[in-house]
Amino acid sequence: MLEAFGLSDPGCVRANNEDYFINDTECGIFILADGMGGANAGERASQLSAETLWQRLRDVAHQDGDDVLESAFSEANSRVREEAGTVPELEGMGTTLLVARDIGKSRLQLGSVGDSRAYLVSGGELSVLTEDQTWVAEVGSRLGLSDEALKKHPMRHVLTMAVGTADQLRVFSRMVELQPGDQVLLCSDGLHGVVNEKFLRDTLESEKNLPDKCHYLIDAAKAAGGPDNVTVILIQLT
Repeated sequence: MLEAFGLSDPGCVRANNEDYFINDTECGIFILADGMGGANAGERASQLSAETLWQRLRDVAHQDGDDVLESAFSEANSRVREEAGTVPELEGMGTTLLVARDIGKSRLQLGSVGDSRAYLVSGGELSVLTEDQTWVAEVGSRLGLSDEALKKHPMRHVLTMAVGTADQLRVFSRMVELQPGDQVLLCSDGLHGVVNEKFLRDTLESEKNLPDKCHYLIDAAKAAGGPDNVTVILIQLT
């Protein structure tokens, strides 16, 4: 059985929150989107993409192939692009999009576009389950730059892929088998961009319950300056 809790906060700098999440434990669908765009465009992109993906995956609950996931992402992408093309103030909007989906037998199917991340804590070890679609991950790391240089590089926040910005998407996908007690953390870069992995692991390994862990992680991001919106969904197999 999966238990989950989600929480979102605008952070310490931004007045609005362009993150959006869906925590549907009944259907076993957990979605996080981090929007971008002027005015209210980021907020609209994240909500529209997340709700489109949720509706599509809910309708095909008993199908678990990669093609099903890619089709659902494609539909979300089309909806965002269509609305951006018809509403002038939403032109250019886009969003990251991350989903963890219960496909039975203690398995989660993951899909991701952008740089929102999924982590697994199992047996006291933390591992990253997704791959960032960013300039740093796909270009900068190949140039031989140090980790410190990459952290300060002016291109460090540039995405190489986002929902709504191109006709075709590259969707990262994988399947994860969970053991009882394992936890999966979904988060926007408002968390993983300012809080180190040791802190993430120690928090998830603590005796706190899921809501307290989520609050603790967001408080840590805000204590580190909270330069961006921060959203977390924590899932545990009991």
